[in-house]
Amino acid sequence: MTTTVEPDAPATAAEQFAMRQQSPVQRIQHVLHSHPSISPLLVLIISIIAFTIANPRFIQPATISIILQQVAVIAALAIGQTLVILTAGIDLSVGAIAILSSLLMANFAVKNGVPGLLALILGIGAGVLAGAINGTLVTRLKLPPFIVTLGTFSIFTAIALLYSGGQEVGRRQMPAVLNWAGTRLAMGPFRITTGVIVVALLAVVVAFILSQTSWGRHVYAVGNDAEAARLVGIRVDRVLLGVYTVAGLIYGITAWVQIGRAGTASANAIVDANLDSITAVVIGGTSLFGGRGAVVGTILGALIVGVFRTGLSLAGVDDQWRVFAVGLLVIVAVSIDQGIRKVKA
Repeated sequence: MTTTVEPDAPATAAEQFAMRQQSPVQRIQHVLHSHPSISPLLVLIISIIAFTIANPRFIQPATISIILQQVAVIAALAIGQTLVILTAGIDLSVGAIAILSSLLMANFAVKNGVPGLLALILGIGAGVLAGAINGTLVTRLKLPPFIVTLGTFSIFTAIALLYSGGQEVGRRQMPAVLNWAGTRLAMGPFRITTGVIVVALLAVVVAFILSQTSWGRHVYAVGNDAEAARLVGIRVDRVLLGVYTVAGLIYGITAWVQIGRAGTASANAIVDANLDSITAVVIGGTSLFGGRGAVVGTILGALIVGVFRTGLSLAGVDDQWRVFAVGLLVIVAVSIDQGIRKVKA
């Protein structure tokens, strides 16, 4: 008679023994490695408490409402950036794609007489196409994502300026559907826009895809080790092309949110979007080396940036020091990531 050995029991016992041999610092590292969103959540809670003590106005519903509206656009862009960074890439064209999409949908409707809904779809479609171009250059030409998106940043920016003539389109000129994301809603004492709800739903959908679908698991696998993922049968190039294309879709939707937020479609909008989106992702616990992170952490990272900027402003801190604080946050976040990566998974 053949005896069946259960492989899980020894492994579990070994893991438990290893955990007992670890120092408290190593245990914390393991927890943070398994749950990368814990760090930004703690930072956010501590920041809110500190800024509320410094100025009680910070915790008022009006202030919180403003923060949510301000971070919505960057949070949406950062969701797409998260997908790219999870594959150990980076996208420097996020802002350019969003601006191009917003100018296209606005000008299609105003200058070319395209119905508002169709103009919206075409603008979002342009974002999808731009993302697919990035993905094609990365997968077909085997170029580094940094170089590809640095180049397309300039290309997409030039196309947007050439098409729009550098002129912005105002809220009153655009059809109602393009302004819908700016509609204000009352939720108890809070006042938010429909754009904030769109971004929240977008975060939920992408988080579900990453955590509950095979495509999401493939994204993490490619980020962890692309060659190992290829050896187990994952079509790495297809996954990467899909990541950049979906990111382009997210940037196109963000363009719609941006129009509602700003009330205009302008080539000068969200000029710092590229760095801000990366900042939110890194502070949110997603590793720049790929394979580790989550959308919830990215949203927390965007909120942390918004909380710091608003809290320091209410505390009377000069703008230069606010920029300094955000930069320091990025360095600390990357340092923590480096420490966590030393943990053997």
